[in-house]
This record gives sequence, structure tokens and C-alpha cells, in this order.
Amino acid sequence: MAEKMILCLLGAIAGDIIGSAYEYNAPKSTEFELFTSDSQITDDSILTIAVADAIVNGRSYLDSIREYALEYPNSGYGGMFRQWMHAEDPQPYNSFGNGSAMRVSPVGWAFSTLEETLREAEASAAVTHNHPEGIKGAQAVALAIFRARTGASKDDIRREISERFGYNLSLTLDEIRPTYQFDETCQKTVPPAMVAFLESENFEDAIRKAVSLSGDADTLAAITGSIAEAFYSGVPEEIAIEVWRRVPRELQEIVERFSRRVS
Repeated sequence: MAEKMILCLLGAIAGDIIGSAYEYNAPKSTEFELFTSDSQITDDSILTIAVADAIVNGRSYLDSIREYALEYPNSGYGGMFRQWMHAEDPQPYNSFGNGSAMRVSPVGWAFSTLEETLREAEASAAVTHNHPEGIKGAQAVALAIFRARTGASKDDIRREISERFGYNLSLTLDEIRPTYQFDETCQKTVPPAMVAFLESENFEDAIRKAVSLSGDADTLAAITGSIAEAFYSGVPEEIAIEVWRRVPRELQEIVERFSRRVS
């Protein structure tokens, strides 16, 4: 694996794969096995790579996301998205689900200005998730990655995300975790995923904290992992190796091409 490749999309994919084994049965604890026989890529990774493909090849987000969804049809898509991907003329369905935030990480890496990042995050979301909360979730995650990879501190990221998007990032994980339940909305996924990153000590700790919320574990960890990778300058080698061998070769090629583009 090329070094720069590890610094682009592997954080989101790692979070997805690690969280996939705990989506409905995560312990309210950071003590769990990182990789099990059930650890696999899901729609989070498939659609993240679809967004990367759109950026690399100058394709529309709609065409790329739909193509990948149809190519990998049994990856855990939600009901409304499944109807969209099979529609003759797919139209956005006013969703504020966390799908827009789980797939946006390539946008946070690919563009050189804040304005471009926010614009492209909205564009990547709006093909399905055109509700203001769906767009906000994607923009918040992309902005956090953009700031993390360009040297912002955690305090600066917390402050900017809170002020720009109105997310409450003041609660601690210890305050959130006891009553947190499975929730697929951006409003209930993006803020706790960000808190997991903000409280983390390193990449692995960030993933463990996200999964420990015991919610939509793969998506929480994919969002947390995407930001943590940018902030901590990569994914630890032992985790990266386990993740990479679970990614089909044809998807690896897109990750590699995307990483060369943004290097």
C-alpha cells in the first residue's frame, strides 16, 4: 500500500468495517475485538468509493453513486435509497439520513478551499439527501476533514462546526452513551461521531469510542474514522492491513487512483 493512499480514505473504510460487526449489538464499552469474522465493507464504504470515483473521473455524483449501488446491491442500503437506486429517473427524496455524511469523506480530501469543500459536499449529498439536515451533515463532516488535514486543532474544529452548523458538541461521550440509541439521522449521528473524534487519543481510540456508543456503529465509526485519519495523519499499519485485505481489488484501485489525485 502506498503511504499517501493510507492518508486519504482508509479511515472511513476502517470505521465501516470495524463497526459492521457491531451495528446492532455493540457493547457500551471500548473493550471489544476490532476485527471478527463478521467484519466487512458495507454501503458506507461502497458509496464513499463511489464519491471518490466521481471526483477522480469527473463524473456526476448521481451517476457514480447509482452505478456503485447497483454493482454492489446487497451492501445494507436503506429502503428509500434502494428505491432510488432502482428508479428509472432517480430523484432526491428529501432525506436527512446519515447516508450523506457517511459517504462524503473524499470531498474533505479533494478540494483546496473551504468554499469548494462545502459546495461539493452539498452536491454529493443532494442527489439523494436534499433535506437541509442531510446537506448540513455532509458539509460538517467534509469541513472537519478539511480542517483536520490542514492543521486545525480540535478546539478550532469543535468551535467552527458548532458555530457554523449549530451542532451541540459540548456533551461528553460519558453523558451521551448511557441513553444513546440506534438512530440513522444526520442530527443524531454526526454530532456524537464528532465527539468520539474530539475525545480520542489516537485513531484506534477514536474508532473504539464511536462503536462504544452502541448505535449505527458502522456509520458512526466511518464518520469518526474519516476525521481521525485526517487529524492523526493516517491509519495505523496493523489496522490498515486488516482493512485493506477486506476490500475487493476493483475498489482498491479507485482508492489508489483517488489518493494519487489528491497527493
